[in-house]
Amino acid sequence: MLIKNDEKINGFLLVAVLPFLLFAMSYYGFESSYVRLKTMEKAPDFMFSSVYAYRVIPNYLSVHVTEAVTFIVNNYLPFLKSFLLKQGTLFYHSIFLINSFFFILSSIVLHSLLKLNLKGVPLHLNIRRIIHLVAIFFIVIVQYVPTNCDCIAVFFYLSGALLTLKYLQNRKLTDFILLCAVIFISTLARETSCLNISFFAAMCIDFEKLKKKDFTYIKELIFLVIAFIVPYAGLRMMIHQNVSFVEGIYFLDNFSSPFNLSGLLFGTISLYFSYLLCNDKGKAFIRKYLFFSIPYLVMIAMVGLFWETRLFLPLILTGFVIASHQFKSIVPNQ
Repeated sequence: MLIKNDEKINGFLLVAVLPFLLFAMSYYGFESSYVRLKTMEKAPDFMFSSVYAYRVIPNYLSVHVTEAVTFIVNNYLPFLKSFLLKQGTLFYHSIFLINSFFFILSSIVLHSLLKLNLKGVPLHLNIRRIIHLVAIFFIVIVQYVPTNCDCIAVFFYLSGALLTLKYLQNRKLTDFILLCAVIFISTLARETSCLNISFFAAMCIDFEKLKKKDFTYIKELIFLVIAFIVPYAGLRMMIHQNVSFVEGIYFLDNFSSPFNLSGLLFGTISLYFSYLLCNDKGKAFIRKYLFFSIPYLVMIAMVGLFWETRLFLPLILTGFVIASHQFKSIVPNQ
Protein backbone atom coordinates (compact mmCIF):
# COMPACT_ATOMS: atom_id res chain seq x y z
CA MET A 1 0.00 0.00 0.00
CA LEU A 2 2.80 2.41 0.91
CA ILE A 3 4.59 1.61 -2.37
CA LYS A 4 1.42 2.31 -4.37
CA ASN A 5 0.93 5.61 -2.52
CA ASP A 6 4.54 6.56 -3.23
CA GLU A 7 4.03 5.77 -6.92
CA LYS A 8 0.92 7.96 -7.01
CA ILE A 9 2.73 10.81 -5.28
CA ASN A 10 5.73 10.50 -7.58
CA GLY A 11 3.46 10.37 -10.60
CA PHE A 12 1.59 13.48 -9.45
CA LEU A 13 4.86 15.35 -8.90
CA LEU A 14 6.20 14.35 -12.32
CA VAL A 15 3.01 14.72 -14.34
CA ALA A 16 1.44 17.82 -12.75
CA VAL A 17 3.52 19.72 -10.18
CA LEU A 18 6.91 19.91 -11.91
CA PRO A 19 5.43 20.72 -15.35
CA PHE A 20 3.33 23.52 -13.84
CA LEU A 21 6.36 24.99 -12.06
CA LEU A 22 8.42 24.88 -15.25
CA PHE A 23 5.57 26.48 -17.18
CA ALA A 24 5.15 29.26 -14.61
CA MET A 25 8.90 29.94 -14.73
CA SER A 26 8.74 30.30 -18.51
CA TYR A 27 5.93 32.88 -18.27
CA TYR A 28 7.04 34.85 -15.20
CA GLY A 29 10.73 34.08 -14.78
CA PHE A 30 11.69 35.74 -18.06
CA GLU A 31 9.84 37.77 -20.66
CA SER A 32 9.43 36.82 -24.30
CA SER A 33 11.00 39.27 -26.75
CA TYR A 34 9.01 37.70 -29.59
CA VAL A 35 5.37 38.40 -28.67
CA ARG A 36 4.41 41.29 -26.37
CA LEU A 37 1.47 39.53 -24.73
CA LYS A 38 2.59 40.70 -21.29
CA THR A 39 1.60 44.31 -21.98
CA MET A 40 -1.63 43.68 -23.89
CA GLU A 41 -4.80 44.66 -22.02
CA LYS A 42 -7.09 42.45 -24.09
CA ALA A 43 -7.07 40.04 -27.00
CA PRO A 44 -5.46 41.96 -29.89
CA ASP A 45 -7.54 42.77 -32.94
CA PHE A 46 -5.35 40.69 -35.25
CA MET A 47 -6.68 37.55 -33.53
CA PHE A 48 -10.04 38.26 -35.16
CA SER A 49 -8.97 39.78 -38.48
CA SER A 50 -6.21 37.49 -39.70
CA VAL A 51 -5.51 33.78 -40.06
CA TYR A 52 -5.88 33.56 -36.28
CA ALA A 53 -9.60 34.25 -36.64
CA TYR A 54 -10.10 30.63 -37.64
CA ARG A 55 -8.82 29.48 -34.26
CA VAL A 56 -12.18 30.05 -32.63
CA ILE A 57 -11.70 27.95 -29.48
CA PRO A 58 -8.54 29.77 -28.29
CA ASN A 59 -10.03 33.16 -29.21
CA TYR A 60 -13.25 32.41 -27.36
CA LEU A 61 -11.34 31.29 -24.27
CA SER A 62 -9.02 34.31 -24.43
CA VAL A 63 -11.93 36.75 -24.37
CA HIS A 64 -14.13 35.06 -21.80
CA VAL A 65 -11.41 33.87 -19.41
CA THR A 66 -10.02 37.42 -19.38
CA GLU A 67 -13.48 38.73 -18.56
CA ALA A 68 -13.85 36.16 -15.77
CA VAL A 69 -10.39 36.89 -14.31
CA THR A 70 -11.04 40.64 -14.44
CA PHE A 71 -14.40 40.22 -12.67
CA ILE A 72 -12.94 37.97 -9.96
CA VAL A 73 -9.93 40.22 -9.31
CA ASN A 74 -11.99 43.43 -9.24
CA ASN A 75 -14.75 42.06 -7.04
CA TYR A 76 -13.15 39.40 -4.86
CA LEU A 77 -9.37 39.88 -4.97
CA PRO A 78 -8.80 43.66 -5.17
CA PHE A 79 -5.92 43.38 -2.69
CA LEU A 80 -4.01 41.27 -5.26
CA LYS A 81 -4.62 43.54 -8.24
CA SER A 82 -1.55 45.77 -7.83
CA PHE A 83 0.70 42.72 -7.37
CA LEU A 84 -0.76 40.95 -10.41
CA LEU A 85 -0.45 44.03 -12.63
CA LYS A 86 3.24 44.27 -11.78
CA GLN A 87 3.70 40.80 -13.31
CA GLY A 88 1.65 41.48 -16.43
CA THR A 89 -1.83 42.46 -17.55
CA LEU A 90 -4.90 40.47 -16.55
CA PHE A 91 -5.10 39.33 -20.17
CA TYR A 92 -1.58 37.89 -19.88
CA HIS A 93 -2.47 36.09 -16.65
CA SER A 94 -5.57 34.70 -18.37
CA ILE A 95 -3.46 33.35 -21.25
CA PHE A 96 -1.17 31.75 -18.67
CA LEU A 97 -4.13 30.10 -16.91
CA ILE A 98 -5.54 28.76 -20.18
CA ASN A 99 -2.19 27.47 -21.42
CA SER A 100 -1.13 25.97 -18.09
CA PHE A 101 -4.49 24.15 -17.81
CA PHE A 102 -4.11 22.52 -21.22
CA PHE A 103 -0.40 21.98 -20.61
CA ILE A 104 -1.15 19.91 -17.49
CA LEU A 105 -3.79 17.99 -19.43
CA SER A 106 -1.19 17.38 -22.16
CA SER A 107 1.23 16.06 -19.56
CA ILE A 108 -1.44 13.67 -18.24
CA VAL A 109 -2.24 12.40 -21.74
CA LEU A 110 1.48 12.06 -22.50
CA HIS A 111 1.88 9.99 -19.34
CA SER A 112 -0.96 7.72 -20.51
CA LEU A 113 0.64 7.42 -23.95
CA LEU A 114 4.01 6.41 -22.56
CA LYS A 115 2.62 3.74 -20.24
CA LEU A 116 0.09 2.33 -22.71
CA ASN A 117 0.46 -1.44 -22.80
CA LEU A 118 1.00 -2.17 -26.48
CA LYS A 119 2.43 -5.22 -28.20
CA GLY A 120 6.15 -4.86 -27.93
CA VAL A 121 8.90 -4.53 -25.34
CA PRO A 122 8.06 -1.70 -22.92
CA LEU A 123 10.83 0.45 -21.55
CA HIS A 124 11.70 0.53 -17.87
CA LEU A 125 9.57 2.85 -15.74
CA ASN A 126 12.50 5.15 -15.00
CA ILE A 127 13.33 5.46 -18.70
CA ARG A 128 9.71 6.36 -19.46
CA ARG A 129 9.86 9.01 -16.75
CA ILE A 130 13.01 10.48 -18.27
CA ILE A 131 11.38 10.56 -21.71
CA HIS A 132 8.32 12.22 -20.20
CA LEU A 133 10.48 14.84 -18.50
CA VAL A 134 12.44 15.55 -21.68
CA ALA A 135 9.18 15.94 -23.63
CA ILE A 136 7.89 18.37 -20.99
CA PHE A 137 11.06 20.45 -21.27
CA PHE A 138 10.60 20.63 -25.03
CA ILE A 139 7.03 21.89 -24.62
CA VAL A 140 8.17 24.51 -22.10
CA ILE A 141 11.18 25.78 -24.04
CA VAL A 142 9.14 26.66 -27.13
CA GLN A 143 6.99 28.98 -25.00
CA TYR A 144 9.32 31.84 -25.91
CA VAL A 145 6.64 32.28 -28.59
CA PRO A 146 3.59 32.42 -26.30
CA THR A 147 0.26 32.06 -28.08
CA ASN A 148 -3.29 31.29 -27.03
CA CYS A 149 -3.60 28.14 -29.15
CA ASP A 150 -0.48 25.95 -29.02
CA CYS A 151 -1.04 24.23 -25.67
CA ILE A 152 -4.63 23.51 -26.67
CA ALA A 153 -3.42 22.08 -29.99
CA VAL A 154 -0.79 19.91 -28.27
CA PHE A 155 -3.41 18.52 -25.88
CA PHE A 156 -5.74 17.58 -28.73
CA TYR A 157 -2.90 16.13 -30.81
CA LEU A 158 -1.67 13.89 -27.98
CA SER A 159 -5.28 12.89 -27.22
CA GLY A 160 -5.71 11.90 -30.87
CA ALA A 161 -2.52 9.85 -30.78
CA LEU A 162 -3.70 8.09 -27.62
CA LEU A 163 -7.09 7.29 -29.17
CA THR A 164 -5.36 6.01 -32.31
CA LEU A 165 -3.24 3.55 -30.36
CA LYS A 166 -6.18 2.46 -28.22
CA TYR A 167 -8.30 1.91 -31.32
CA LEU A 168 -5.62 -0.18 -33.00
CA GLN A 169 -5.11 -2.16 -29.81
CA ASN A 170 -8.75 -2.87 -28.90
CA ARG A 171 -10.62 -2.16 -32.16
CA LYS A 172 -13.41 -0.39 -30.28
CA LEU A 173 -15.66 1.75 -32.45
CA THR A 174 -16.08 4.26 -29.63
CA ASP A 175 -12.34 5.03 -29.69
CA PHE A 176 -12.48 5.72 -33.42
CA ILE A 177 -15.56 7.93 -33.06
CA LEU A 178 -13.80 9.86 -30.30
CA LEU A 179 -10.74 10.19 -32.56
CA CYS A 180 -12.90 11.71 -35.29
CA ALA A 181 -14.45 14.06 -32.73
CA VAL A 182 -11.02 15.12 -31.45
CA ILE A 183 -9.83 15.92 -34.99
CA PHE A 184 -13.03 17.86 -35.71
CA ILE A 185 -12.86 19.90 -32.49
CA SER A 186 -9.10 20.47 -32.58
CA THR A 187 -9.37 21.91 -36.10
CA LEU A 188 -11.32 24.73 -34.45
CA ALA A 189 -8.21 25.40 -32.39
CA ARG A 190 -5.37 24.97 -34.89
CA GLU A 191 -4.60 23.14 -38.12
CA THR A 192 -2.18 20.85 -36.27
CA SER A 193 -5.11 18.44 -36.14
CA CYS A 194 -4.14 17.24 -39.62
CA LEU A 195 -1.10 15.56 -38.06
CA ASN A 196 -3.42 13.14 -36.27
CA ILE A 197 -4.33 11.88 -39.73
CA SER A 198 -0.63 11.49 -40.52
CA PHE A 199 -0.11 9.58 -37.28
CA PHE A 200 -2.99 7.21 -38.02
CA ALA A 201 -1.83 6.69 -41.62
CA ALA A 202 1.77 6.01 -40.60
CA MET A 203 0.58 3.52 -37.99
CA CYS A 204 -1.80 1.63 -40.29
CA ILE A 205 -0.94 2.04 -43.95
CA ASP A 206 1.36 -0.61 -45.39
CA PHE A 207 2.69 0.40 -48.82
CA GLU A 208 3.42 -3.21 -49.75
CA LYS A 209 -0.19 -4.16 -49.11
CA LEU A 210 -1.40 -1.16 -51.08
CA LYS A 211 0.55 -2.47 -54.08
CA LYS A 212 -1.42 -5.69 -53.70
CA LYS A 213 -4.66 -3.67 -53.61
CA ASP A 214 -5.21 -4.35 -49.93
CA PHE A 215 -6.98 -1.17 -48.81
CA THR A 216 -7.48 -2.07 -45.15
CA TYR A 217 -7.80 1.05 -42.95
CA ILE A 218 -8.39 3.29 -45.99
CA LYS A 219 -12.05 3.66 -45.01
CA GLU A 220 -11.09 4.83 -41.53
CA LEU A 221 -8.55 7.21 -43.02
CA ILE A 222 -11.21 8.77 -45.25
CA PHE A 223 -13.44 9.40 -42.22
CA LEU A 224 -10.54 11.15 -40.47
CA VAL A 225 -9.89 13.34 -43.52
CA ILE A 226 -13.58 14.29 -43.60
CA ALA A 227 -13.46 15.11 -39.87
CA PHE A 228 -10.66 17.57 -40.67
CA ILE A 229 -11.95 19.06 -43.93
CA VAL A 230 -15.50 19.80 -42.73
CA PRO A 231 -14.54 22.22 -39.92
CA TYR A 232 -11.53 23.55 -41.86
CA ALA A 233 -13.62 24.48 -44.91
CA GLY A 234 -16.63 25.47 -42.81
CA LEU A 235 -14.65 28.05 -40.83
CA ARG A 236 -13.32 29.62 -44.02
CA MET A 237 -16.80 29.83 -45.47
CA MET A 238 -18.30 31.32 -42.31
CA ILE A 239 -15.47 33.70 -41.40
CA HIS A 240 -14.61 35.72 -44.47
CA GLN A 241 -14.67 39.38 -43.54
CA ASN A 242 -11.19 40.93 -43.67
CA VAL A 243 -9.61 37.55 -43.05
CA SER A 244 -6.79 36.02 -45.05
CA PHE A 245 -5.98 32.34 -45.38
CA VAL A 246 -2.35 33.01 -44.45
CA GLU A 247 -0.40 35.90 -42.94
CA GLY A 248 2.18 35.88 -45.72
CA ILE A 249 4.59 33.79 -47.77
CA TYR A 250 7.81 33.34 -45.80
CA PHE A 251 9.61 30.69 -47.85
CA LEU A 252 12.59 32.90 -48.75
CA ASP A 253 12.78 34.33 -45.23
CA ASN A 254 12.88 30.83 -43.76
CA PHE A 255 15.98 29.93 -45.74
CA SER A 256 17.76 33.28 -45.49
CA SER A 257 17.27 34.47 -41.91
CA PRO A 258 19.79 33.10 -39.37
CA PHE A 259 17.01 32.93 -36.76
CA ASN A 260 14.75 30.87 -39.00
CA LEU A 261 17.62 28.62 -40.06
CA SER A 262 18.49 28.01 -36.41
CA GLY A 263 14.84 27.16 -35.74
CA LEU A 264 14.89 24.65 -38.60
CA LEU A 265 18.11 23.18 -37.25
CA PHE A 266 16.55 22.90 -33.78
CA GLY A 267 13.50 21.07 -35.12
CA THR A 268 15.58 18.77 -37.33
CA ILE A 269 18.11 17.81 -34.65
CA SER A 270 15.40 17.33 -32.01
CA LEU A 271 13.42 15.00 -34.25
CA TYR A 272 16.62 13.18 -35.21
CA PHE A 273 17.41 12.74 -31.49
CA SER A 274 14.06 11.01 -30.89
CA TYR A 275 14.60 9.02 -34.11
CA LEU A 276 17.87 7.63 -32.72
CA LEU A 277 16.03 6.40 -29.62
CA CYS A 278 13.75 4.16 -31.73
CA ASN A 279 14.38 0.61 -32.82
CA ASP A 280 14.20 -0.33 -36.52
CA LYS A 281 10.40 -0.59 -36.54
CA GLY A 282 10.11 2.73 -34.76
CA LYS A 283 12.46 4.38 -37.25
CA ALA A 284 10.37 3.00 -40.10
CA PHE A 285 7.31 4.55 -38.50
CA ILE A 286 8.99 7.95 -38.17
CA ARG A 287 9.93 7.90 -41.85
CA LYS A 288 6.35 7.02 -42.84
CA TYR A 289 5.00 9.66 -40.45
CA LEU A 290 7.20 12.33 -42.02
CA PHE A 291 6.06 11.21 -45.47
CA PHE A 292 2.39 11.62 -44.56
CA SER A 293 3.24 14.93 -42.84
CA ILE A 294 4.70 16.47 -46.02
CA PRO A 295 1.67 18.81 -46.52
CA TYR A 296 2.14 20.15 -42.98
CA LEU A 297 5.90 20.55 -43.45
CA VAL A 298 5.39 22.37 -46.77
CA MET A 299 2.92 24.73 -45.12
CA ILE A 300 5.42 25.48 -42.35
CA ALA A 301 8.05 26.32 -44.94
CA MET A 302 5.66 28.47 -46.98
CA VAL A 303 3.52 30.36 -44.47
CA GLY A 304 5.10 29.64 -41.08
CA LEU A 305 8.36 30.76 -39.53
CA PHE A 306 11.00 28.19 -38.62
CA TRP A 307 12.06 30.37 -35.69
CA GLU A 308 8.69 29.51 -34.11
CA THR A 309 9.93 26.07 -33.12
CA ARG A 310 6.55 25.33 -31.53
CA LEU A 311 5.50 24.30 -35.05
CA PHE A 312 7.86 21.30 -34.89
CA LEU A 313 6.63 20.25 -31.44
CA PRO A 314 4.03 17.64 -32.52
CA LEU A 315 6.66 15.91 -34.67
CA ILE A 316 9.18 15.85 -31.82
CA LEU A 317 6.65 14.55 -29.29
CA THR A 318 5.62 11.82 -31.73
CA GLY A 319 9.24 10.66 -31.89
CA PHE A 320 9.42 10.39 -28.10
CA VAL A 321 6.13 8.47 -27.92
CA ILE A 322 7.29 5.97 -30.54
CA ALA A 323 10.69 5.58 -28.87
CA SER A 324 9.03 4.79 -25.54
CA HIS A 325 7.23 1.75 -26.94
CA GLN A 326 9.95 0.11 -29.07
CA PHE A 327 7.34 -1.57 -31.25
CA LYS A 328 7.87 -5.11 -32.45
CA SER A 329 5.42 -4.44 -35.23
CA ILE A 330 4.08 -1.07 -36.34
CA VAL A 331 1.39 -2.25 -38.74
CA PRO A 332 -1.41 -3.91 -36.72
CA ASN A 333 -2.45 -7.45 -37.43
CA GLN A 334 -5.42 -7.62 -39.74
